[in-house]
Amino acid sequence: MFVVAYDISDDRRRTRVFKTLKRYGTAVQESVFECHLTADQFVKMRLEVEAVIDPQLDQVRYYDLCQKCAGRIQATSASRITSDPDAIIV
Repeated sequence: MFVVAYDISDDRRRTRVFKTLKRYGTAVQESVFECHLTADQFVKMRLEVEAVIDPQLDQVRYYDLCQKCAGRIQATSASRITSDPDAIIV
């Protein structure tokens, strides 16, 4: 799982980054997404985001969480819970 957080002041670029990330994950806060991706999907997403942003002005952080760490995420009851869409529970 990857957590992506961004700080982009330009409305147009921020909207484009939001739309890009929405194709890859779930918005859990205004500028934070949780994305359950393969390594290849992550590379593709990052390239798409970096094609939109201004690297001199915009900040985007990518946090790669292992399965054990992702399982220990804690949130308030109002928070959205995300899961791996390919996971099978037996």
